[in-house]
Amino acid sequence: MTRVLVSGGTGFVGRFIVEHLLQRGYKVAVGGRSEPPAGFFTQPVTYVPLRLDPDADQVAAFDNVCYFVHAAFEHVEGKYRGGEGTDPEGFRRANVDGSVRLFEEARTAGVRRCVFLSSRAVYGETPSTILHENTPTQPDTLYGVVKLAAEDALESMTAPDFVTTSLRVTGAYGPAGPGRTHKWSGLFADYLAGRPVQPRVGTEVYGDDIAASVRLMLENDPAKVSGQVFNVSDVLTGNRDILSVLQVATDCPNPLPPAAEAKEFKEMSTEKLRALGWLPGGRERLAATIRELAGAGAQCNVSEPHTPVTAPLLGFNPRTSPLPARGERGPGA
Repeated sequence: MTRVLVSGGTGFVGRFIVEHLLQRGYKVAVGGRSEPPAGFFTQPVTYVPLRLDPDADQVAAFDNVCYFVHAAFEHVEGKYRGGEGTDPEGFRRANVDGSVRLFEEARTAGVRRCVFLSSRAVYGETPSTILHENTPTQPDTLYGVVKLAAEDALESMTAPDFVTTSLRVTGAYGPAGPGRTHKWSGLFADYLAGRPVQPRVGTEVYGDDIAASVRLMLENDPAKVSGQVFNVSDVLTGNRDILSVLQVATDCPNPLPPAAEAKEFKEMSTEKLRALGWLPGGRERLAATIRELAGAGAQCNVSEPHTPVTAPLLGFNPRTSPLPARGERGPGA
């Protein structure tokens, strides 16, 4: 049985990766600063103490590990962009120097493949309208800068016996782990309470679809993935789209926020990843997940007379679009 070490495995995206690999027969070790709570994962995992510290000798963490998935990231709680808080040097030291030390130790220990979870933030304010993997990177946040630096360091270590890949991931959505709240919990609460919601637009990808992209990096021919970067993104959506599904699911008549302007948003091309067989869930999975997250206990506080649902800017009508029934999963599982 192939053993995979996932750093940051108890994080929002890391948990999806761990569960996905477990369900497909991998033996998974979770690396982090603290042991996962009992019952956090659906199957047993091994805990390995691990931290982002360039001065720490942690090569023993990679004993008997075939693959290393680096999903750990040190940041101020709730923030990635701006995650440095008041300590930019500590942020850089942990997430660049600490990551590089782990990459080096993985290689020294004989780990065969390493997958790094990077971010679309590496592109920054590039003038390109569609972001391809070869689009020039111009990160405009420290978050993007440190992700790109770690990407570059990992690529420089690529060798026939050390297959490396970086995944540039957009915003992730989906249910959170036991005892935790999902990313839209505040958004849902504001809408259901009748509080104003600001328009916003962005790209999203389901957590398990990210995990599927990681598995493709572990299982594909090294010639197709080694030393490469891949974009990981799925749907362009916004607060109006998301809340229009919630509105129908909860029968809440509170008005939707205005549609955000989407035409200037730069989407990532995922053709390169799809060529390896990746198939994300699309709008069907997004809608099904929103309904699942809404749950049966959502309470609506009516703020104004009912305003009929209209099709949001991005072309998604929650009343007419074909959606899977509650509990079904879209394609790309």
